[in-house]
Amino acid sequence: MNVEILNFIGIVVGLGTFVIIGVFHPIVTKTEYYAGKKMWPLFLIGGIVFCAASLFVANPIGSALLAVLGFTSFWSIKELYEQEERVKKGWFPANPKRVPSASADDEQ
Repeated sequence: MNVEILNFIGIVVGLGTFVIIGVFHPIVTKTEYYAGKKMWPLFLIGGIVFCAASLFVANPIGSALLAVLGFTSFWSIKELYEQEERVKKGWFPANPKRVPSASADDEQ
């Protein structure tokens, strides 16, 4: 088999996606721990910027990875809200220095 005819674009994009998702998991947990879900607009802006940037990149790998980064940012908005629920269930530690949100008081 001739290595020159193999197409590595899918493998590179898959690996990049794996790394991006792996990096975003601690970003979401740390963001929720220190600032709470109020930071969701930053993920929205990041998603829009990365997706828009992907439209202007000629390299297919770069364009795909920017789009993955953008949609991972969008997904992180949902994960911020779910992370708050995980903290309420005791699955993750709550930040004792941060004042609980009003929605946490409503459930008690």
